[in-house]
Amino acid sequence: MRIAICVALAATMAGCAASPVDYGASLSQQDQKWASPQCQKARMAAADYEAREKQHPGWAFVALGPYGLGIIAAAKEQEQKQRKLFAREVHLQCSSQPLPKALQGDPSPVG
Repeated sequence: MRIAICVALAATMAGCAASPVDYGASLSQQDQKWASPQCQKARMAAADYEAREKQHPGWAFVALGPYGLGIIAAAKEQEQKQRKLFAREVHLQCSSQPLPKALQGDPSPVG
């Protein structure tokens, strides 16, 4: 049982994707794409997602059940995928640079 708890916690903490808003702020504002309407729209969508993510209820109550840690880990994984998807879209709309390896992969929406 202890091993399962440790594995679930490690999976939850591993691979935390950066905030799409912070990622967008790290891009060059000198890039020709930065001021485009598409970039502004992508940055606004990322900011809206981040605000919604912060508003959802905590997961502490779920940990009480027998499957609680698994549910928490799955929810956190979903959040990380969404963050990556938003950061990817911000990069594609706001930067002329090639897509970083961290944002490559399956771009299909989750959920």
